[in-house]
Amino acid sequence: MSAAEHHDRAHSHGPDRAGPREDHSGHGSLRDYVVGFLLSVVLTAIPFWLVMSNAIADRQATALVVMAFAIVQIVVHMIYFLHMNTRAENGWTIMALIFTVIIVIIALSGSLWVMYHLNHNMMPTAHEMGQMP
Repeated sequence: MSAAEHHDRAHSHGPDRAGPREDHSGHGSLRDYVVGFLLSVVLTAIPFWLVMSNAIADRQATALVVMAFAIVQIVVHMIYFLHMNTRAENGWTIMALIFTVIIVIIALSGSLWVMYHLNHNMMPTAHEMGQMP
C-alpha cells in the first residue's frame, strides 16, 4: 500500500476508519434541549407568577421559594445544557463542580461572618452614644 493510500484510508470517514472513534455521548439530542428549555421556562414562570400575584403573603417565604426554584433551574441547566454527569470526562466535571461549590460556600460564609462581626463590634452602643460630644 502506498503512502497516499494509507493516508486516504486513515482519514476516511467510513466504518473501517483507522484511528480512535469520536465519542458523542457528551452531546445532547434535540429532545434533551427541548426538555431543558421547557423546564427552564416553567421554572422561571412559576416564581414570576408567585411574586407578581403575591400568592405567598410572607415575603421571606416567597424569597425562599424563589431561591429554591433558582437552585433547581441551575441543576436543569447543568444537566440539559452543560451536559454534566458522572460519565462526562470520567467524572472530573462533577469533581470540579463540587470543588467550586465548596470554595464558594467557604468564601460566602466567611464573608458574611466577617461582615456580621464587624457590624456587631464596630457599632456604638446606646451608652457610648450618650457619651459622645
